[in-house]
Amino acid sequence: MQERQYVITFGCPDRRGIVSRISSFLAEVGGWIVEAAYHTDPDTGWFFTRQAVRADSVPFDVDELRARFAGVARSLGSETDWRIDDTGERRRVVILVSKEGHCLYDLLGRVASGELDADVRAVVGNHDVLADITRAHGIPFHHVPFDGDSSTAFAEIAKLVDEHDPHAVVLARFMRILPAELCEAWAGRAINIHHSFLPSFVGARPYHQAYARGVKLVGATCHYVTADLDAGPIIEQDVIRVDHRDTVSDMVRKGRDIEKITLARGLRWHLESRVLVHGNRTVVF
Repeated sequence: MQERQYVITFGCPDRRGIVSRISSFLAEVGGWIVEAAYHTDPDTGWFFTRQAVRADSVPFDVDELRARFAGVARSLGSETDWRIDDTGERRRVVILVSKEGHCLYDLLGRVASGELDADVRAVVGNHDVLADITRAHGIPFHHVPFDGDSSTAFAEIAKLVDEHDPHAVVLARFMRILPAELCEAWAGRAINIHHSFLPSFVGARPYHQAYARGVKLVGATCHYVTADLDAGPIIEQDVIRVDHRDTVSDMVRKGRDIEKITLARGLRWHLESRVLVHGNRTVVF
């Protein structure tokens, strides 16, 4: 079992002495650093770091650590671009789905096997075809149909999601566009997965379009959801090769495989506080 840690993620304008200031603070409170990563973006002049300390090395709780670190953040010119997470608090996840089940099946399997440490509180679908597999894993499934006014349906979805205060809202092939107000409410928590044919092959039947064009790579993109459709900060991407022997069905199968892997990676990194967002870009430690 992994030791309990306090994970600090921090960003500020780059300058001399940042690493020294943070490490000195942690030494003063007794923090035993077990992992540290740093990056400076030369284009924006922004400094990023992720540092993990043994929780048992700090003589007070995480709330006190946050209160004390706030002064360090202010002294370095960062009021809000930081957080401290406690790995002793299991990460809560709510998953949104439609009809395609490959991403849901994969995530539930990883959670059940212990490969992905997440507390999946609920699955919400605008269709009910994935209800049985969800409940087979002992997880509540909520069916919210979009029969009339979509605003009513999204209000019900928001209520179901927000009651769990999740660390992540995963759109596992959820085929509805989140309204702007939910994109804002779940900013930095809502994670989407889709094929990487965009913007070349838009609209319906993208794999058929790609097959007709003779593409040689099928890919997937995992990103944070924003009001700018499919253009939020990218967490992870990957590709798999296809060739002239592959049918459309082969391409769809390979596309689903890469979507599952890419989403699982992106979600894991998010839950482990490894993704730092700055503007429309990310640093992944």
